[in-house]
Formats: sequence, C-alpha cells, structure tokens
Amino acid sequence: MTLTIGVDVGGTKVAGGVVDDTGRVLVQARRDTPADDVGKTRDVIIELVTQLATGHQVDAVGIGAAGWIDASRSTVLFAPNLAWRDEPLRDYVSAATGLPVIVENDGNVAAWAEFRHGAARDADDSMVMFTIGTGVGGGIVLGGELVRGAHGIAAELGHMLTVPDGHQCGCGRLGCIEQYASGSALVRFARAGARQEPQRATALLELAGGEAEAITGPMVTTAAQAGDPISAEAFAQIGRWLGTSLADMAQILDPQVLVVGGGVVDAGDLLLGPTRRSFADALAQRSRLPVAEVRPAELGNSAGVIGAADLARRR
Repeated sequence: MTLTIGVDVGGTKVAGGVVDDTGRVLVQARRDTPADDVGKTRDVIIELVTQLATGHQVDAVGIGAAGWIDASRSTVLFAPNLAWRDEPLRDYVSAATGLPVIVENDGNVAAWAEFRHGAARDADDSMVMFTIGTGVGGGIVLGGELVRGAHGIAAELGHMLTVPDGHQCGCGRLGCIEQYASGSALVRFARAGARQEPQRATALLELAGGEAEAITGPMVTTAAQAGDPISAEAFAQIGRWLGTSLADMAQILDPQVLVVGGGVVDAGDLLLGPTRRSFADALAQRSRLPVAEVRPAELGNSAGVIGAADLARRR
C-alpha cells in the first residue's frame, strides 16, 4: 500500500491529509490561508505537508489549487482568490519537503476523486462533473484520464455560454452558466422573487429579517425545505439551467456518468429534481439511446484532498 499526501488550497483554508490507495484518509490537518501573502501561503502548505509526513512513509504530494495551472502541473498561472501569479509552487514545495509534487486545478482534483473513489467509481472510461458553489467549476475524464487541454486549463465548465447577452460574468463574458446555475445565481433568483412577490416568500423573508437583500444561500435552502414557494422556484431555476448544460455534455462527450457536486448539492432533490427533469427534457429525442445517469457527488469536502493525493500517486 502506498501513501500520498493531498492538499486542498482555497481562499480561506488549506486542508491536507495522508491518503491510501483505496482513497481512505488516514490523518488530516488544516490551516487558515493567508491569501494576500504569497510567501506565507507557500509556508503554510510546506508546514502542513511536513506535519502530515511525520510518522508516515509518504511517496508524493498532490496540491489542488483554485486557479489556472500550467500544462506541466508545476506553476499556478493565476489564482482569483489568492495572490499567486506565475507561482512555481511545485518546485518550492518539493525543494522544502524532499518529496515529488504535482499541482492541479481544484475542480480537476475533485472530479478525479469522484471518478476514482466517489459517485462515478463504477465507471471505467468517462465522467463529467459540475461543481456548484459560489461559482461553477468542473472536471472531465475521458479514456480514464483527466482532460487538461493543451495549456492545462481545460474544463472551465462554468464559462460555457448559456444565455446570449445575458448576465455579466466575472470572466468578462455575458451569459455564462455560472451566472444561472451557481449558488450566487440561486441567491439572485430568490432575492428577485422575494422583492416581486413577498407574499409567496414569507418564510424566506422571515429568515432574512424582512430584507430581500439580506437573503443568503443557506436561508434559501432552509426556506425551500420548509415549503417556501419562492425558494423552491429559485432552486428550480438553477436546476433548469444546470440540466441543459449537463445535456450539452451528454451530446458532446457521451460520458458514462454525470456528477453534480459542490455545496449547493447538499440541498438534495430541491436541486437534483429539477436538474434531472430539465436534463431529460433536453434529451427527449435520445430516448431510445443510452445516456449518462446524473448523480450527486459523494465525497464532499474531502474530494480535493483525496483527488490530489491520488493524482500524486499516478504522477
């Protein structure tokens, strides 16, 4: 049995774990991310890896980072929530720890974890995963390998065009799926509904102190679970858009499994119900042909650590 370390670097936390070849996390640790300081962030990662390696025979380290990673899996080209710009992270960490290191995009490592040890572990060839959080991320596996693209930055699924001339996206385009199927979109839809029809959003507005602009994602989930119509409709809207994007992936790539992950999927059938209905409607003409099953992710917050560690094992 080989052991590797997986590290998941986000804007607020750095989480790590020692992982065996079955995907089991043997020991874990975490630190706060000093996101505005490149050197301190690097030092926190090295400190975490050193701690985790103590007492374990570790073969390699995988780091999942929220950002664009170069094709050699060594340099963070740009990270929207961290101060990294052309940061040679692999070489720094390897030199400090004496271990082989790979660096990969956080969406890719989460997708890889679900393919190997999570919701798509019964697939042997292909999977597409959409990660629904504040934004929309994802990852693609084809032929049993991650699709990384010529420059290492493939599978930016959140920036597929969904609504021509639609809402402004942070990437600069108009109408990306991230603006219609993310946690941020959920809140935007719910706030708009509460402003327009407050009498149908009584449970939601009660949670928000009567102020539509104070509505948050967890409030929408809580209210929807209690039967609040506007909150349920907000989930239905993001599910409808997500389902059409999943259908696009089915038409283009024909994967074995489609996985939906991220924090919003914790709402369960509130999201997955309308997503699956929209997906089926969009593929009605393929009713006689096999099509991927839409499944919720299984590994939750551990996916980044497990996926990064498994990719390091396969380096």
